[in-house]
Amino acid sequence: MSQIKTAMILAAGRGERMRPLTDNCPKPLLKVAGKSLIEWHIDKLVRAGISKIVINTAYLGEQIEASVGDGQRWGIEILYSHEVAALETAGGIVNALPLIASKQFLVINGDVWNDWDYRTLCQNTVLDADAYLYLVANPAHNLTGDFSLNNGKVLDTPEFTFSGVAIYQQCFFEGATEGKQALAPMLRKAMKKQRVSGHLQHGHWVDVGTPQRLKELDKHLTNNRD
Repeated sequence: MSQIKTAMILAAGRGERMRPLTDNCPKPLLKVAGKSLIEWHIDKLVRAGISKIVINTAYLGEQIEASVGDGQRWGIEILYSHEVAALETAGGIVNALPLIASKQFLVINGDVWNDWDYRTLCQNTVLDADAYLYLVANPAHNLTGDFSLNNGKVLDTPEFTFSGVAIYQQCFFEGATEGKQALAPMLRKAMKKQRVSGHLQHGHWVDVGTPQRLKELDKHLTNNRD
């Protein structure tokens, strides 16, 4: 089975809702159970067989690069796509495509946490779609949801929450202009053409978007150490 070898971690956001914690620290470097959010992802990606990770940065990006380094610590290659001002999700990915240089790649929001086994994700070769989204049950802060599923296709009707984890084909971004742009409009356009597939992922998932959620996750992980 073919396996995805390249991943991108989105780490350019300002983290306004996390202030004052993010006034002097970028959100992906905030720690839960003694490890930064971005390190949780990198560790799992390495175990899954990923050999190259591209990280986009903007706000306090130099701290992320100084903390994570070039990947030598994990035995992989880590590259950085620097943005003068955050380009939002789609803009950030488009800007990083020359560094990604893979037909198919995994993208993960740097400010989410989950207990998923990324090996399963990286073995998911997407052949019938331009994007493959991992959806989750709606958390308390998003009870309406974002998208729905019908026979494996993602539809633009609210039912489940988009986890911030997805697989994209390079062709999904063909024709996209450079600069600041959101991802949701591009996804909805592709959904109308039935070019977005997906899966309802189970397990523990947290959008670490507020200090309270960060505190709750830290408590959960600290109390449930193996």
